[in-house]
Amino acid sequence: MKRFAKLGVLAACAALAACSVLENDRIDYKSASKGPTLEVPPDLTQLARDSRYQVPGGPVTASSYQVGQAASGVPTAANTVGDVRIERAGDKRWLVVNRPADQLWGPVRDFWQENGFLLSMDQPNLGIMETDWAENRAKIPQDIIRSTLGKLIDSVYSTAERDRFRTRFERAPNGGTEIYVSHRGMIEVYSNTQKDQTVWQPRPSDPELETEFLRRLMVELGVSQEQSKALVAAGSDKPIARVATVDDTPVVQIDEGFDRAWRRVGLALDRTGFTVEDRDRSQGTYFVRYVAPNADRKEPGFFGKLLNFGRSEQAEAPLKYRIAVRSQGDSTTVSVLDDKGAPAASANAQRIVQVIADDLK
Repeated sequence: MKRFAKLGVLAACAALAACSVLENDRIDYKSASKGPTLEVPPDLTQLARDSRYQVPGGPVTASSYQVGQAASGVPTAANTVGDVRIERAGDKRWLVVNRPADQLWGPVRDFWQENGFLLSMDQPNLGIMETDWAENRAKIPQDIIRSTLGKLIDSVYSTAERDRFRTRFERAPNGGTEIYVSHRGMIEVYSNTQKDQTVWQPRPSDPELETEFLRRLMVELGVSQEQSKALVAAGSDKPIARVATVDDTPVVQIDEGFDRAWRRVGLALDRTGFTVEDRDRSQGTYFVRYVAPNADRKEPGFFGKLLNFGRSEQAEAPLKYRIAVRSQGDSTTVSVLDDKGAPAASANAQRIVQVIADDLK
């Protein structure tokens, strides 16, 4: 009887521990046992083949993550603490920090590594760093067996989702820096009715995850936990974006001025998987690469497959475009140009415009 009583107490403790984990540790990124390698969205052809890595010092969870405190006596405005300010347009947020980009690059890099990520892109000259694909281990159900034996057989447990985050730095005219964090997600699904094969497919970006990591980054930069939560909670009206046609070419029309439109278009490109090779804010131009979705590619017939048997399928080369952001007062037009700078009216241009508009809504 005593043995059964001890088992009952152990089970109760494990259940309480599981509830605590679910309530407090909603984010716990760690090594992914396998990463997305099959079906990918437009221009995500650079997915890493292996996202295994070890995080120095162990995992960082929401309950144990405590970084920095704001200096005492710092005046607090509605959306500013010290030299850190948060801006918002709809469900999109970004930070404005009154420090040069070169002073922020190192702390932001450390921030992602401390949160359990390996960087697959680290290019200060472009102002872009991107994490490798990782899984949120906090989404694994914390049952009694998992709570008791999870640390011993941790590799057995895995989720069907992978996340990666891109951080983009923009130099502000006053010498400060704007910091944008965008999320991309993939999910593993069954590809046949027998459920013996799976493929990776894109899933929608998660604005809540983006906001949470922006909040944590604010703490890294000196804002207290309480102040960061208050700043993130501040809201604003959502601007309107729509698709239109001008001179027989598709465009996106945004009811806001250049500065905010430029930022939001950049976030949309980051979120939706385009590769931004360069950008020229003075000219209002993003230089991007784009790969058309697989659905637009014609499937070869029986004899075509027979002739190509044994040959490796080559990925379609990405196309280069320019995304032009032009403003007049409080109205902005976003259009797609080809690599020579001429207006593009192809099906790809229409698709790109729609993708940008959908993300801005």
